[in-house]
Amino acid sequence: MPAKNLPFTLSQLENIAAKVGTPFHLYDEAALRANARAFNQAFAWVPGGFKNFYAVKALPNPHVLEALKQEGFGGDCSSIAELLLCEAVGIRGSDIVFTSNDTPAEEFQKAHEMGALINLDDITHIAFLERALGGKLPEFLCFRYNPGPLKAGNAIIGKPEEAKYGFTREQIFEGYRILRDKGVKRFALHTMVASNELNPDYFVETAQMLFDLAVEVFQKLGVRIELLNLGGGIGIPYRPGQQAVDLARVGRDIRSAYERTLTPAGLAPMRITMECGRMVTGPYGYLVSRVLHKKATYKNYVGLDSCMANLMRPALYGSYHHVTVPARECGARKVYDVTGSLCENNDKFAIDREIADPEIGDLVVIHDTGAHGHAMGFNYNGKLRSAEILWQGGADYRLIRRAETLADHFATLDYPGLKG
Repeated sequence: MPAKNLPFTLSQLENIAAKVGTPFHLYDEAALRANARAFNQAFAWVPGGFKNFYAVKALPNPHVLEALKQEGFGGDCSSIAELLLCEAVGIRGSDIVFTSNDTPAEEFQKAHEMGALINLDDITHIAFLERALGGKLPEFLCFRYNPGPLKAGNAIIGKPEEAKYGFTREQIFEGYRILRDKGVKRFALHTMVASNELNPDYFVETAQMLFDLAVEVFQKLGVRIELLNLGGGIGIPYRPGQQAVDLARVGRDIRSAYERTLTPAGLAPMRITMECGRMVTGPYGYLVSRVLHKKATYKNYVGLDSCMANLMRPALYGSYHHVTVPARECGARKVYDVTGSLCENNDKFAIDREIADPEIGDLVVIHDTGAHGHAMGFNYNGKLRSAEILWQGGADYRLIRRAETLADHFATLDYPGLKG
């Protein structure tokens, strides 16, 4: 198996581990900032302005959100907690899109209070939102489009027609008619039909689909859509040998579709936005753990001091995360299942994986955990969620979330003697 490079040295990791303990998630700040700038550059051509609304769910830490805000990103929120995180770092108003489903009234109210662009998931939510806001709709609203069988899905999201999200094509037209007749003045359109997709053509095809739909809405209803949110879903090369999506190429090809479709229809300039999370921070996060045990029965096992409570993607999706043993990469290799200590047999980071043969006490680095890693953590078996580190190069780093303690875990229980 080819190697994946690490931006830090073993001694730098050991120095951090000596201070904060293992396991911990580490994020490479310089690399994620550079990636954000490359993303913005790929869409700098957009005449109406481009913004990526970072998917807060991917890495909901205010220190990371603050760095991305400084690089010009907004926030894509789906809950009140994510709205509050954005508010805390100064992401407000038109820099937020609120995309949710089965949404409580108070969350719509908070999004409206903050001036966020509310992206409705269903045609019945027009009336629900109107009631939640005391009988008056915002002047600017967005709809989430589900193209159903008109668009092929991908491995993670599946077929659009089987997804719980969004308006049908017919409902899109009816929904904009309702908004127009109720006096809404400004309109946006969104879709999200892929997750972790590495084919650049997929995103160009999605843009073309939305461009065509915006033209048709304008021609049939006189409703001029001023903002198109192309969604997220740009994947990352989890496996060695995979190629990252060429953002510059995607930007160029979407520009061609824009000029071919929107400009002749009189809909330019139109704002183009996206809501990528994984591709922004995912490749620049690492779960750092330590080998506790090695076991040889019917298979060979390496047991770590982390578990699926720290990274559940392999157990949930069967997804691949590369495993590096920094102290042993130049030595012998052996096939192992790399496991955690949860009382679930699927608590495995890798199955039948050839890795550098570690010794007990060695640090192990699991790659590409900067999105949907720490964020998907949980406390089954009383497992505690780990620290998060923002690494700034060399010996410089910041502890941006301390590890949970037993006192944290028991804090919501009112029972004598449980103090942690």
